[in-house]
Amino acid sequence: MDAPEPDTPFSAVTAQTTKYGRIFQAYLDKSTPFTAYRWIGTGVLFLAFALRIFVAEGWYIVAYSLGIYLLNLFLAFISPKFDPSLEQDEGMEDGNAGGLPTKADDEFRPFVRRLPEFKFWYSTTKAITIGFLCSWFEVFNLPVFWPVLVVYWLILFGLTMRRQIQHMIKYRYVPFTVGKTRYPGAAK
Repeated sequence: MDAPEPDTPFSAVTAQTTKYGRIFQAYLDKSTPFTAYRWIGTGVLFLAFALRIFVAEGWYIVAYSLGIYLLNLFLAFISPKFDPSLEQDEGMEDGNAGGLPTKADDEFRPFVRRLPEFKFWYSTTKAITIGFLCSWFEVFNLPVFWPVLVVYWLILFGLTMRRQIQHMIKYRYVPFTVGKTRYPGAAK
């Protein structure tokens, strides 16, 4: 059964946009279980962007902006959804700030990311695509001395990662599953 004819040109455009949005969402939903392939595609896109910046010898401000945004996304990805330092400040009744249980009667709380993996991948891919497209327009090719941007980004990366690692050590959480014990169990 076909949908009724739209009344105005705007509703026709809205109907088409909704149709293509649903198709795109269906492809995104189908790609969800293929984590490695999604990240490989994003890596190839990033290499194409880096090659474009290197060969064109310009658009360094676009690359710097992309680097800052990706750093922000990564920090949200490795941060817990519920910050243990805020919970400790609010005064937890037992004094445990949401880390691993220290006594037998403590409740275990798993690590929940502030930014889930799929949203991290999707935002990263969108940002790299936008940066790649911006690198083809001369209006975004601002004259800057790129070594200063690289040094500033490295300092920013070092300071923020040091702070984040100190936070991880202080509140005893590990945002990655590498090296964690996996117990065999019945899969549901």
